[in-house]
Amino acid sequence: MSVAVNEALTTATKWLADAGIPNADVDARILLAHAMDCEPSRLMLIGDEEVHPEVFRTFDGYLAAREKFQPVSQIIGGREFWGRWFVITPDVLDPRPETESLIETALQHGPFQRILDLGTGSGILAVTLAAEWADARAIAIDISSEAIAIATKNAVAHDVSDRVNLIVSNWFDAVAGQFDLIVSNPPYIAAAEMAELSPDVRNWEPFLALTPGGDGLETYRIIAPMLNEFLADDGLALFEIGHTQGTDVVEIFKTAGFANVTVSQDLGGKDRVVAVKK
Repeated sequence: MSVAVNEALTTATKWLADAGIPNADVDARILLAHAMDCEPSRLMLIGDEEVHPEVFRTFDGYLAAREKFQPVSQIIGGREFWGRWFVITPDVLDPRPETESLIETALQHGPFQRILDLGTGSGILAVTLAAEWADARAIAIDISSEAIAIATKNAVAHDVSDRVNLIVSNWFDAVAGQFDLIVSNPPYIAAAEMAELSPDVRNWEPFLALTPGGDGLETYRIIAPMLNEFLADDGLALFEIGHTQGTDVVEIFKTAGFANVTVSQDLGGKDRVVAVKK
């Protein structure tokens, strides 16, 4: 039985919507385009064309995975972040658009030459900044060797592997030297909030990258007392935060001895980045 692109999209959208998937039409379009190895926008131009049976079987498998709330980025193996494609697997966080606010803030204050990325995950921060600044060199750490392996792939893909040193480390344990810019998107979800997360996140993304437990602030409490040792004079540190955590995180860094601590907002107007200036 032949199935046209438009028909496949209509059927898939209903299937996903009935399963409780938000934005089912968007996901169906992305998944079919990936199965067909084309851009999602092209599907509008070929709506009457038949979907090859082999492609349809692949698409069907994608839909079955999405029906179980597996993130689209994991199904297709990656996501775009700041205009670049990054490999994404269940071993790393799925990059959020909000995290681009951290990149935007860094670029407004840069360029910087010596960068440290704490809890790099897929490497989106270190790799993006190294790609944006040709003279920059970065050390990127993560406690997960699996995450470091993914970040290495992304550094190679964006031709910055010679300038991004990826290390397995528990925060500063394996780090030496001082840095002009320190960036981090640490785990910050409070334990009580975990049950409220969508199943895409709660059931599929690495637990340790989501929450430190408790009130979600423990990572900042760990980093703050050590930050002065690793941040160069006139250096800048940028931390992503949960949108209700601005006041608390600012106080943590001020208590650690930093006087110049500010909060900036994401595109949605929510507190998202804490900047610590030495």
